[in-house]
Amino acid sequence: MPDVRRGVWFGVAAYTMWGLFPLYWPLLKPSGAVEILAHRMAWSLIAVLAVLAVRRHWSWFRELARQPGKLALLTVAAVVVTINWGTYIYAVNSGHVVESALGYFINPLVSVLFGVVLLRERLRPLQWVAVGFGALAVLVLTLDYGRLPWIALTLAVSFGVYGLVKKRANVAATESLAVETLVLLLPALGYLLFLGGTGQATFGREGVGHALLLVGAGIITAVPLICFSAAAIRVPLSTIGVLQYIAPILQFAVGVLIVEETMPSSRWIGFSIVWLALAIFTYDSFRTARAAARMRKSARTLDHVVT
Repeated sequence: MPDVRRGVWFGVAAYTMWGLFPLYWPLLKPSGAVEILAHRMAWSLIAVLAVLAVRRHWSWFRELARQPGKLALLTVAAVVVTINWGTYIYAVNSGHVVESALGYFINPLVSVLFGVVLLRERLRPLQWVAVGFGALAVLVLTLDYGRLPWIALTLAVSFGVYGLVKKRANVAATESLAVETLVLLLPALGYLLFLGGTGQATFGREGVGHALLLVGAGIITAVPLICFSAAAIRVPLSTIGVLQYIAPILQFAVGVLIVEETMPSSRWIGFSIVWLALAIFTYDSFRTARAAARMRKSARTLDHVVT
């Protein structure tokens, strides 16, 4: 039980840090979204390598190098997470924090749809109801914004694909991030060198504090991921499913209360439908998990009686 409790706190820490990201990226202005992204890639690799060095854990690399299929999947994951990170940084620094929160609210519903379309999974009735309400919410918000909420959809779909690919690759979080950032290193360094050569780089030209904040982008990428990894091995998946809502709730609060983005009544209606969909989805997940636990307990009891 203490290990589970510790895992829950690791999960809370990870999702809280992710939820407070909208407070960090604006500090990096006047750096553009792509420059911030490039620094995030480069410094993340250094942070992850430092963690691996402390753990003296390098044997995995030789084993992974003999598995080209997994390396290919992690390369795809690197490309997809680049799209996700870049879109998120752009959203926050262009005043679309609330829409970015929407993306992570609807992400569980997108993941369910991926299960149906790609993995041929069958949805339970309440899951279909939740997905239907999610689609209705996107329609309402499309009418509100006067366009498709493309930032939210890009974030939801890219993170859903990222999770799917990572699940197929089945590589531990720190090691996976090391490979992904290594794949991204050359493009990132190439872009930073281009900015430096053309006089457009902000690193080192906006003061020491700004440079340290850009370096910190790598650290704040690695730390919550390591906390999440520690949580994932200690707590049930159903608990992780509930904890994941901490991040978009905090992002939404930052967008409404701190950034003070406009929230007309139609937008509140759209978000309310999303929250209703998530409430149905969460209830169904817990109900299914409890039923499965009861069946396992009954099976163990029966085995004990038979033996």
